[in-house]
Amino acid sequence: MSTESTTGVRAVVEVLARALAERPADVRVVETQHGKTTLVELYVAPNDAGKILGRQGRTVAALRTLAASAGEREGKTVTLEVRNTPYKG
Repeated sequence: MSTESTTGVRAVVEVLARALAERPADVRVVETQHGKTTLVELYVAPNDAGKILGRQGRTVAALRTLAASAGEREGKTVTLEVRNTPYKG
């Protein structure tokens, strides 16, 4: 089940991803609920995937930590996945 409103988790991920991306207009964040876990999918242009992942995965690890912290404030368990394909929704 998809959420239509922007949550704190979604907003944090979207703002940071747009700041990192060379093509911020291509950034899409989709949040869905799977049981007790909230899946946040971050779609970026293929050329931006490296910037989002960062050296040795440090940037994406930091994004995951921030998303999890924002989720805790909302009582959610959050998983963040990066997709380097255009969003088709």
